[in-house]
Amino acid sequence: MQVEDARYLKRKIKGGSIDVHPTEKALVVNYELEATILAETGDPMLGERKECQKIIRVRSLNSTTDVASLAAEVVERCKMIHPTKLPEVEQLLYYLQNRKETSSTSAGVKKGELTGKLKEPPPYEGMELDEVANITDLDHYIELLYEDVPEKVRGTALILQLARNPDNLEELHNNETALGALVRVLREDWKRSVELATNIIYIFFCFSSFSQFHGLVAHFKAGALVMGIVEQELKRHQLWTEELKKKKKAAEENPQTKKDYEKSLKKFHSLVKKQEQLLRVSFYLLLNLAEDTKVEIKMKNKNIIPLLIKTLDRDHHELLILVASFLKKLSIFVENKNEMAENQIIEKLTKLIPCDHEDLLNISLRLLLNLSFDADMRSKIIKLGLLPKLVMLLGNENHRLVTLCLLYHVSMDDKAKSMFTYTDCIPVVIRLILESPTDKVEIELIALAINLACNKRNAQIICEGNGLRLLMRRALKFNDPLLLKMIRNISQHDGPTKHQFIDYISDIASIIKNAEDEELVVEALGILANLTIPDLDYELILREYNLVPWIKSRLEPGATEDDLVLEVVMLVGTVAMDGSCAAMLANSGIIQSLIELLNAKQEDDEIVCQIVYVFYEMVFHGATREVIIKQTQAPAYLIDLMHDKNAEIRKVCDNTLDIISEFDEEWSVKIKLEKFRWHNSQWLEMVESQQMDEGDGMMYGDESYSPYIQESDILDRPDLFYGYEDGELFDGSVTPEYVDEYGQPVNDGYPTRPDTAMFGNGPHIEMSDGYGYPIPVDEYGKPIHGIKFEDDYLYGH
Repeated sequence: MQVEDARYLKRKIKGGSIDVHPTEKALVVNYELEATILAETGDPMLGERKECQKIIRVRSLNSTTDVASLAAEVVERCKMIHPTKLPEVEQLLYYLQNRKETSSTSAGVKKGELTGKLKEPPPYEGMELDEVANITDLDHYIELLYEDVPEKVRGTALILQLARNPDNLEELHNNETALGALVRVLREDWKRSVELATNIIYIFFCFSSFSQFHGLVAHFKAGALVMGIVEQELKRHQLWTEELKKKKKAAEENPQTKKDYEKSLKKFHSLVKKQEQLLRVSFYLLLNLAEDTKVEIKMKNKNIIPLLIKTLDRDHHELLILVASFLKKLSIFVENKNEMAENQIIEKLTKLIPCDHEDLLNISLRLLLNLSFDADMRSKIIKLGLLPKLVMLLGNENHRLVTLCLLYHVSMDDKAKSMFTYTDCIPVVIRLILESPTDKVEIELIALAINLACNKRNAQIICEGNGLRLLMRRALKFNDPLLLKMIRNISQHDGPTKHQFIDYISDIASIIKNAEDEELVVEALGILANLTIPDLDYELILREYNLVPWIKSRLEPGATEDDLVLEVVMLVGTVAMDGSCAAMLANSGIIQSLIELLNAKQEDDEIVCQIVYVFYEMVFHGATREVIIKQTQAPAYLIDLMHDKNAEIRKVCDNTLDIISEFDEEWSVKIKLEKFRWHNSQWLEMVESQQMDEGDGMMYGDESYSPYIQESDILDRPDLFYGYEDGELFDGSVTPEYVDEYGQPVNDGYPTRPDTAMFGNGPHIEMSDGYGYPIPVDEYGKPIHGIKFEDDYLYGH
């Protein structure tokens, strides 16, 4: 017999066992479905059997429920349960009635249990006991969509039963008539029935759970329609709330209207419960569609963010979890984050942190973590008092990791670091570090501790009692470089905390000499470099641990990584504060090593600045000052760095050169000359730029000079210093240092300039700059370009 001869399909249902659901208030009905294809003659052609289950939820079951009546209703409405099993159903319902609360809802709320998953929304309450839908009756269900609202609700509920089974989605997808009818009914009748709207949106939610059906949802524009429905529902809720407030106020003023208010309150809660089911399935549908970034942008443009934030005022835990998850997904984009800030999202989250629902608390913290990358958001976290609440959550293992990340972000701001002293955060963090089960402390925890140690008061709290001793013991035992970095931050603060490190100098020096881990050595060097204690005998430390050869070897260019080199230079700067140590370093040739390093690392401002600081410390001591001035070219390098683009380098250089000028006349003259040359060139450049801005043409009238500022050195223009006379350019080989106050060259081996009218017997005007050098003037006694005096002063003789 051929397959084409098949004409009939015979279905047979055979009842099976009945049991209770392990967690929900529901009965589980097991049955066997047998489908047989018959030919025209009635003979079976093809048969198949399938074990199935039907879950009958009885959420209305409570301690006051009439179990016998409920059992009769269940048997009557469920065709898979034979009437003879009524006593068994009644017994099972009685068991459910007396069983301790173990529902999924209670499990989700129970402290200590964290699922980390979004739960699929349940079907609309009241539809659990309806008839069983069959895919072969789909046409009949579609016909129900053209009847009155009750029939439409029933038809959509049956189609929803089919859609909840993924095996039916493909067939529903191919039936464009059914989907088109559903969209039409949703668009026209959603205001007439919340149940109807919830069922239809849930059907499209079932499609949205699979990416391959997203195109179908987009084709029918279900997403845009759902967003419009959500917006209207939220406005409706606002009107309900305002009306209820008015009735409450009236009830307070007039007790006779209290019953009316209580009736309205009960109705309000009923409406809100239905509305929250609708909002939950709607937001879940939109969240699934937002997998596509382009669709997400469209939602953002249609103001999805204000709708979500407004929903955070609700009390339904599962709805809040869904909304917070959606906001967390959106918050990774700066534009969305900014819009959330404008809608006061931090204020909304304060009521959710902390809360008893573990999943809700966790997703709220993760959303807050995304927002905390913004400095203004972190500031709001402090202002709204969330910091103590977050510290309390460190004791909850479910949320410790995300809380540590949040506190780390908050601790990045210097102003916020001091706020931790008013909480229990520091003792908790230290306890967690000391009790860490692994050799290396977890990165989030130690990162927070490193930030906290940057604050002086926090460092003092850490060191109270045996805090520093216990931290040092753990750092030395496990060779943890990050823990040592935290200790290094503690060592940078002046006061009693710094003196506590004296007991550990031998341990730190041992790490420097013997540790193979370079990161460990860097932190140990940093601690030793921070110990600027006047009574500390650094000479003894250098000799006892033979550190001078080690230091010199590390200062060789290319010998090691820049981080280690920088710490070595900082250590040299610290020990150079002691005169005997400075002499020891100078005699070992370290100054020359520093000069060579300065040449090699001249682009690294940090290393350059620290090397210059070493020179600054050394010129304070007579012995090392002579070595630097007489035996090295360090002053020449300092002169070159005097005009560096880095302000800190310039500052240290100026201070160092000032000290050198006081003790060495020869370098003093050179330093003054360089300062004069720099000052004059800067002044001339400014004057030229001003004249060019004013549009006065060439700076020097009609003379065809080249634009010297851009193309040549200003100091190579001798005519600017010595003037013109009868078209003859004066000798530029003579510098201002060797010209007397009349402009005549001195006779120290330099040729004498011929007498001219410029240097005749006219009135003598003695002019000099701030460094004691003469200022070039023209034949009228006025300074040349770049030097300006008042006329009264020039002609006042």
